[in-house]
Amino acid sequence: MIAMENFAPVMFAGLILVMLLGFPVAFSLAALGLGCGIFAVFMGWFPAEFMAALPQNVFGILSNDLLLAIPFFTMMGTLLEKCGLAEDMLDSMGQLFGPIRGGLGYSVIIVGFILGAITGTVAGQVIAMAMISLPVMMRYGYNMRYATGVLAASGTITQIVPPSLVLVVLADQLGRSVGDMYKGAWGPSILQVLIFALYTFVLSRVKPEHVPGVPKASRTLLGWALWAKCLRGIIPSAILIFAVLGSMGGLPGLDTAVATPTEAGAMGAVGAFILAGMYGRLTWPLVRDAMYSTARITAMVVYILIGSRVFSLVFQGVDGGRWIEHMLSGLPGGQIGFLIVVNIFIFFLAFFLDFFEIAFIILPLLGPVAEKMGIDLVWFGVMLCVNMQTSFMHPPFGFALFYLRGIADSLFKNGAIPRKVESKDIYLGAVPWVLMQLILVAIVIFVPQSVTIFLDKPQVLDLNKATETLQNMGAAPADEAASMPDFPVPEGASEAASEPDPMDVFKTPAAKP
Repeated sequence: MIAMENFAPVMFAGLILVMLLGFPVAFSLAALGLGCGIFAVFMGWFPAEFMAALPQNVFGILSNDLLLAIPFFTMMGTLLEKCGLAEDMLDSMGQLFGPIRGGLGYSVIIVGFILGAITGTVAGQVIAMAMISLPVMMRYGYNMRYATGVLAASGTITQIVPPSLVLVVLADQLGRSVGDMYKGAWGPSILQVLIFALYTFVLSRVKPEHVPGVPKASRTLLGWALWAKCLRGIIPSAILIFAVLGSMGGLPGLDTAVATPTEAGAMGAVGAFILAGMYGRLTWPLVRDAMYSTARITAMVVYILIGSRVFSLVFQGVDGGRWIEHMLSGLPGGQIGFLIVVNIFIFFLAFFLDFFEIAFIILPLLGPVAEKMGIDLVWFGVMLCVNMQTSFMHPPFGFALFYLRGIADSLFKNGAIPRKVESKDIYLGAVPWVLMQLILVAIVIFVPQSVTIFLDKPQVLDLNKATETLQNMGAAPADEAASMPDFPVPEGASEAASEPDPMDVFKTPAAKP
């Protein structure tokens, strides 16, 4: 018979198998966990009472206040996605940047970034931008592979731009502040936009016929009227986003929060209703569709959470956590080797799973190992978020490519575009953008300051100053303070400390004394 120490690898292999079979992941995980749990009880590896803790574990999930932020942020994003805001911004930005080479590409990238902070949904963002921009790009002779690639990639930016749902889930799974996760994501999200824009600029110089400028005569708005239309879409949305992020301390430079993520999400949902009303598009069908989408996404998240908790309870019961830790901590290269292997694993797993499934199933196995290796979990979470955005882009199962395929067919059938978009153009067009996303992953790994630059600096204790303070207070003589046993001195805390090591950012900050 199989020994318990060999059962954890079997469970992990079973996890990969059931995820590849195509059945609903939540129910597959629960069935696998229950089956393995019954087998473990039969083998005597843990008592039947161990499984009795399962209902309490599930109740603990459902009583997590942080997860209440998910329906609120989903409602906010769905309302703003369906109220026509994307169409207005794409039209105005396209006319503003259109006359320069690559101008339509720049407008799609910028609007994708703005919408990413507003809607938070890849599907709606890709569909809305493709419906407006793809016919215009084809009309003025844009290269088909560039057009499909920029539309799909700009839609996936929403995964790393605060207030992303992915970051909320990662913060919950890693036990870190949502505000800190948002602050850490600003650097990579801005870098992603700059990398996309740089690629467009280089392409406009190397192959200008691929991204031609739009004739100025084709613009319907000029001067102040054009700028007014641009600002009318951007300013109200920016006020809402900055209010939501600022209230929970998710903006750079803010170290205090006046609202929890749930309260901030509720405020954002109310603000979305107000904005939809301001644009004159707050109708019952809009509200009904938004409520339906919110209920569907929230139910999916809860079911995946329950299934993953059933599996993880049994997996930890057979010492699966220790097996994962020994396997990953023994990799050559230390922290860098661990990070490279984890990113490769997540990249290929994202071929078959979406970000919710990866976050709820795989992250609880990796997080404890990363923490024991001294890796800062906020930085680790943002890095994985950057990696997981590729799950929407890489062939053959990238959902953003499926959305683009569907809307391109609809546009062709309706006569909005002159010819059918070939599948090979969509898949080959995605390749350069996936490579650019992987370049960003490498930047985050080897330049961790790209994440930590906006984070609050951890407070460290200067032992010399502490000793001097105690002497002045008469609480402890100098010789007694100097001989305090086992007093942890944080690295670099002394006034005479040398220049900080850039790799120190991998280390989890010490708790405040």
